[in-house]
Amino acid sequence: MTLRHVTPCAGVLLAPNPGPMTLEGTNTWVLRAPGEHSCVVVDPGPLIEDHLFLAAGLAGQVAVVLLTHGHPDHSAGAARFAELTGAPVRALDPAYRLGEEGLGEADVVATAGVELLVMATPGHTSDSLSFLLTGPEQEPAVLTGDTILGRGTTVVGHPDGVLADYLDSLRRLRELGDVTVLPGHGRELPSAGVAAESYLRHRLERLEQVRAALASGAGSPEQVVATVYADVDPALWPAARLSVLAQLEHLRGRSRR
Repeated sequence: MTLRHVTPCAGVLLAPNPGPMTLEGTNTWVLRAPGEHSCVVVDPGPLIEDHLFLAAGLAGQVAVVLLTHGHPDHSAGAARFAELTGAPVRALDPAYRLGEEGLGEADVVATAGVELLVMATPGHTSDSLSFLLTGPEQEPAVLTGDTILGRGTTVVGHPDGVLADYLDSLRRLRELGDVTVLPGHGRELPSAGVAAESYLRHRLERLEQVRAALASGAGSPEQVVATVYADVDPALWPAARLSVLAQLEHLRGRSRR
């Protein structure tokens, strides 16, 4: 198995953890400019030994590991991957770091011939980051973790995830325009602006549906889920409940203003 090259500087290896929440599996991204020996790895993925060994072998010399957020399907394998490669792990949340350096808004990671601008994009989780791959020799792209997926929509994981934050993050990503999206799950997308606009419309439509469900007598989050997400696989209803809780909290906050 080899990396699937998506841009001249970005290749991806799919982790073998498919499921309702992970789609085909977690994308482990390997970033390096052509001709460079070292690389940046984003989201080593779950603690699956075969995947981590394969990723380490395909990556070769790893300068640094970056995490988009701390969910286990992205981060659980990071410590083992660091053992295999000797690379430090940088994340917003100190709990997931291995080494002295963290990550935060407007940081720039420049190594392996690539430059990554760190964008704080909370909402899915409070520690969610996106990485804008920029530079004169690079095809612009943004690694979005679970903030924008290759297909479908993501969960706003109440109480850690906050809908107002998520909407602001989508608006920020929308401003990137026709920049390729390299998501945490699913295939790449041609335009961050188009994807973010679609996500924003979906979220606002869901809010209206939640309002309508409440007005029609839905008295609990479970009843709202059953009404609003009636056309969604019930296996996803526990995740939908988290988003409903985030939406209810958002509506309560607006009503208090």
